[in-house]
Amino acid sequence: MREKAVFYVEKPGLYSTVQDLGRSGHQEYGIVVGGAMDTWAHKLANKLVGNKSSAATIEMTLLGPTLRALEDVTIAIGGADLGATIDGNPLMPFKSTHIKKGSLLAFGEVKSGVRAYLAVAGGIASEKTLNSRSTYASLNAGYELARGQELHSYLSKNTVRSGRRPVASLLDVYQDKSFRVITGPDEHAFVDEQVKRFFLQTYTITTESDRMGYRLTSERPIKPLIADIISDATTMGTIQIPGEGYPMILLADRQTTGGYPRIGTIARVDLPRLAQRKPGDKINFEQISVQDAQRELRKMESIWKRFSIFADS
Repeated sequence: MREKAVFYVEKPGLYSTVQDLGRSGHQEYGIVVGGAMDTWAHKLANKLVGNKSSAATIEMTLLGPTLRALEDVTIAIGGADLGATIDGNPLMPFKSTHIKKGSLLAFGEVKSGVRAYLAVAGGIASEKTLNSRSTYASLNAGYELARGQELHSYLSKNTVRSGRRPVASLLDVYQDKSFRVITGPDEHAFVDEQVKRFFLQTYTITTESDRMGYRLTSERPIKPLIADIISDATTMGTIQIPGEGYPMILLADRQTTGGYPRIGTIARVDLPRLAQRKPGDKINFEQISVQDAQRELRKMESIWKRFSIFADS
């Protein structure tokens, strides 16, 4: 695929990496899925510039980069508010924008959320490893932005008008509320009292949290009857309870298997909102059935389908 240099990295930000939807299908070989933490924001930003959902974006965490445009380019930003500006003028998130050659695209410290996604028309150029461009150091895959680097994109075949925005209902997934949890599969590892306590308590995300998972603390621990189980496959949003009794939510760069009892899994519709939580934030859980979780997911996918038809027209 043909590509071109679109940005020069003047400042790389705190942790800015290439991400896509991850490298699924390889967990049995010990290879993590990875990919964008907030896949919803990633997909929205891509759609606004005419890309496929699988196109790579730049995931920016807490403090964003400063980039000089080397070409006229169309971009969109999804996710957290990092105070983006173009030549000092505020740039709205979730909106397609044309940038002129020589302009300065700058991001600052996070104002709300944690992670923002920069999509460029054509997609960020990077070599694929196991059919994914996502950054994962152990595989030497993808890359983290560095000062003095040129950021490349593939040539876009689409013409995208500036000012394109998503329908408001697409952002409802970020409404502040409890995180819905499907209980199991290790119910036998907890007495009923411990499960009730799990749903009644308020938790704080600790500083020992990253793309692998969020560690939580609370007033009282949730003590499992057994400290370990036979190692089993992990999924995004799985909530493990280690022996000390404080939950750990597994995320994009999680290990492929885990051996702690699982009290539940966060419903997929709530994962984008979870990815925008940071250390120090308070969270609560509420129980949801498999059927209701599937129903909410179908609603979410239906809204996305309608927007996709509108955006592609």
